[in-house]
Amino acid sequence: MTTEKIKGPASYFPSIEKKYGRPIDEWQELVRKHHPAKHMELVGILKSEHGMGHGHANAVVAHTLAEDKQADS
Repeated sequence: MTTEKIKGPASYFPSIEKKYGRPIDEWQELVRKHHPAKHMELVGILKSEHGMGHGHANAVVAHTLAEDKQADS
């Protein structure tokens, strides 16, 4: 049995959930609620309105937008 290490933005998810006390699904819903704002605008919202650090906010936004783009394909 092999365990593949999670890479990319999703690798931050366990620490984001632990630090900010909300599941990733809720953060992604919040990002989608503000769509079609630009990437850095969405990062700014998570930072200023929810106290999220830049790296964590960027990871949530990047993963959410990538997921949505893939779903639209």
